Amino acid sequence: MKQFYNLKSLLRLSFLLVALFSLTTVVNSCKDDDEDEFQDHVVQFEVKGTQNVVFKTVVTQVGTDQSTIYDPVGTLWTSGEFFVSTSQSQLNLAANAELPEANSQLIVTIWIDGEVAKSDTAKGTGTLSAAVTHSFLEL
Repeated sequence: MKQFYNLKSLLRLSFLLVALFSLTTVVNSCKDDDEDEFQDHVVQFEVKGTQNVVFKTVVTQVGTDQSTIYDPVGTLWTSGEFFVSTSQSQLNLAANAELPEANSQLIVTIWIDGEVAKSDTAKGTGTLSAAVTHSFLEL
C-alpha cells in the first residue's frame, strides 16, 4: 500500500514539474514577441559652407527615396527634422559647392536623435564634394 501511495505522489510531482516547465517556457517566449523589430529615429540632414561658398547640388536619400536640390541659397541648408524607421536601413547625404578660397570648407552632417551620426568636410578651392552615409543595419 505504501508503495502505491509513493508512486501516486511521484506521478503528481512529475505532472506538477512538467506543467511548471511548460508555463515558464510559454511566458518566456511571449516576452520576445512584444519587442518591435524596427524603431523610429528623428533625422536631420545639414550642409554648411564657410563664407562665400556657393552650393551647387544637395542630394539626400532615405532608403530608396532620393531627392536632389539644385542651387540652394545661402551657406546653410537643412532638411528639417523628420522621422525615419530603421527599416529604411540606409541614409545618404552628398553635396557639392564652389569653394573660392584655400581655407573654404563644405561640411555635410547627418544628425540622428539630436546627435551627429556622420560628418564629412571638403576643404580647398574649386568645385568640391562631400558625402556621408549611415546604415541602421547592425552587422
